[in-house]
Amino acid sequence: MLGEKEINDIDLSVKENNLYQEEFFTDFDLASIRRLTPVKPNGLRDKSRKMVFLGSLNLMTPQGPLPVQAAIDARNLKEAMERYPEAMKHAFGEMQEKIKKLQQEKESKIIVP
Repeated sequence: MLGEKEINDIDLSVKENNLYQEEFFTDFDLASIRRLTPVKPNGLRDKSRKMVFLGSLNLMTPQGPLPVQAAIDARNLKEAMERYPEAMKHAFGEMQEKIKKLQQEKESKIIVP
């Protein structure tokens, strides 16, 4: 738990040059896409920065839902929808590799008498 000193040391100011308006799109099945549109402090679109698309899904496992997220390189929502499957497959593959690596590291630390 954070103490009062640690909380006071956190910079809680809003970064005015890094504001985004967030929109959420779903097909009510698996696909979820967030569109982050850069905005200026007055709320108007900041055309000097590009939109960001993030895909996410929850895969059900015997241990419960497994969240998978990935950035989608797209210029618009239609492109993001088209690229969503490949981005999610890539993110899931990377997650599997990380899990394998962690398991190998854990196994290598086991000392057998």
